[in-house]
Amino acid sequence: MIKQLTATCLALTLSSSVYAKDFSISERILGLEVGGGFIQADTNMERDHDGSDIEYGIRLGAQMDEWRTLFILSYFDSSDDDQNYEKGVVTFDYMFMVDDQNPKQFQPYIGLNVGYMNYESTYIDESGLLYGGQLGFTYRATEKFGLDVSYRYSLTDFDRTDHIQSIMVGFDYIY
Repeated sequence: MIKQLTATCLALTLSSSVYAKDFSISERILGLEVGGGFIQADTNMERDHDGSDIEYGIRLGAQMDEWRTLFILSYFDSSDDDQNYEKGVVTFDYMFMVDDQNPKQFQPYIGLNVGYMNYESTYIDESGLLYGGQLGFTYRATEKFGLDVSYRYSLTDFDRTDHIQSIMVGFDYIY
């Protein structure tokens, strides 16, 4: 299942990047992210349970001027709440206040995400589509390293899972 999720999201990321105009001059991104994950879903003991814990993931993508595409694989496990999920999403972000003259800049963005997720709790195992939006900002600390702070809200098409929220901090190597 993880292999299918990885292959699908990676194919979406690569296909969207290949058709980008002037692909050869885009910046490629490789990074890690960590933050708080919040999920509302049924568990074995409670309907619409709100769970929270640490979520972490890896990021791979490309950015051209004001557009960015990322492929993100992330994992959340809250043993206290008996909930965990793995998800792979592709994000499409529009960057505001782009200034080519100053690479060390603050850039707010807004975007959409779509992907695949597997949710598990005792006697519950669901997989399916995940979609939503995000907003945040990036800051270039140096020419090669950046910081990304984001808020993501995603809905699912599952019977027992309603939505997921994530507040993430990403550390990116830009090459």
